[in-house]
Amino acid sequence: MQLRMWMLDIAREQSPTLDHLRRYLALTRDTGYNAIGLYLEHRFAYPSTPWAHGVGCVTPEMIHTLQEEYSDIQIIPFINLLGHFEGMLYTEYGKQFREETFKGLQACPCNPQFVELCNQIIEDTISIFRSDIIHIGGDETQQLGLCPNCKAKIEALGESGSRALPEAREGTRGPVDGKAVLYGDHFGPLARKVQALGRRPAVWGDMFLEHPDALGAMPAETLIFDWQYFKSPLETSRRFIDKGFQVVTSPAILTYNALWCHLAQSEQNVLDHVKAVEDLGAYGVCVTTWECALMGNYETLFPVIQACGAPLNGKDSSFLESFRKESEDHVEWARLMSEELQAVGGVFAFSQIRSGLKCRLLLYSNPFLAWMHHGEELSGEIGDRALEVLNRAIAIAPTTSMRGVAEFGKLAVDFVRFAEASRRHYANNQPGEAVNKLIPTRQIFEQLERIAVATNLNIGGSKADIERCRVAKAHVERVILRIKQYGDGNLGYLPAFEIITHPKFMPHDQASWWVINKWANE
Repeated sequence: MQLRMWMLDIAREQSPTLDHLRRYLALTRDTGYNAIGLYLEHRFAYPSTPWAHGVGCVTPEMIHTLQEEYSDIQIIPFINLLGHFEGMLYTEYGKQFREETFKGLQACPCNPQFVELCNQIIEDTISIFRSDIIHIGGDETQQLGLCPNCKAKIEALGESGSRALPEAREGTRGPVDGKAVLYGDHFGPLARKVQALGRRPAVWGDMFLEHPDALGAMPAETLIFDWQYFKSPLETSRRFIDKGFQVVTSPAILTYNALWCHLAQSEQNVLDHVKAVEDLGAYGVCVTTWECALMGNYETLFPVIQACGAPLNGKDSSFLESFRKESEDHVEWARLMSEELQAVGGVFAFSQIRSGLKCRLLLYSNPFLAWMHHGEELSGEIGDRALEVLNRAIAIAPTTSMRGVAEFGKLAVDFVRFAEASRRHYANNQPGEAVNKLIPTRQIFEQLERIAVATNLNIGGSKADIERCRVAKAHVERVILRIKQYGDGNLGYLPAFEIITHPKFMPHDQASWWVINKWANE
């Protein structure tokens, strides 16, 4: 196995200092990885994008220092040159590159200014990073062909569906996959630019699986990172290898779909990818980590990242047992937060999508969405069982970071329960009691803010989480005032609880037009 690496997701609002990054590099070296990937998106201060340097982003100076201090470790940049460009697109300057207005995460491959920016970012990256491999992104570009220029290009090619023949662009018979052409015409030249500057290009594999004709545009030396988070990559990686490409299989530590982490599924995913590399003679493994925003904490995952390194180096290691190197309490905490919490079911069960509880409590500026979707569930047996597990995890948490993650879960359930109790009083024409049930939730978000501040200071966690907690508290206070004003029915009707708790609630708009019109958010 030539490449043994893990990938740090800086793009999900992480703000690591140089010392935080040193901890990640030391972990990489001590665990036996020979590379670390830095997934950057907009969280790197490219010289070409001064208009997108958010507070706390990683700087070229940090990378120069780390490359001197950890010269035995490849620091591989993961940049994004089409999809996942949203951190650039939602700035006033960067919006000129978008595929659609106020939608999605993709730039326009037919925009010459965007293509020029991509070339500048590649030049910036290669001037700063020493790694042999430069990953130029390419995943999840589902908005291909939606802007007028891209649509016109597809129509000019005679698009007739996605089942295209490889020789279609050479003028022979067969339908053309216009999206494959768009994609290949964009990434092929960018990959060749990386080559011309003396490095090896790498891309994600998912869009080539959807549009295989695009592979014909890529130089044969391109590394394909095949991410499969819920199954073995054996079949998909073989397809790339049969086309002449080398492959890096890319499993995930599954945190984005969990309150903390689904350990058992993560372990199986990593083992499946390591075995696929052995069976196929693939180039290596990249263990991905995603989304330690929404009250996640990378420090709590250090033993898991270490456990992933063992099979990459031909050793046996249990993910759960990896915590035993610290203490028995570490093991028990991890078991509670993975095995037992998952077994509770409901919103804590294993799924393949982002955690609904985390998103609904904090991401959408309306914590009452967590009540609306999970109020009945978390006010009953599932909530009782979850609190029992989370309280045990809090009681034995061996570190402040571990305690913070468990406390987030408990406080999320507490909020939903307070909101449900408030709703019952509200529905029974008891606005005073409804308000009394919401008053303690202000303290919930004050405590969550303290946890978010500590995570930011300790490991460079999300600054946005701090603001999300403040916004949630302010919205609770707004709802309390609304119930005081309108909870006695003086409007001539009693707005539904999910209406009066919504940020867009408007007194006297009894029909709530902002709900029924599909273009309400445009």
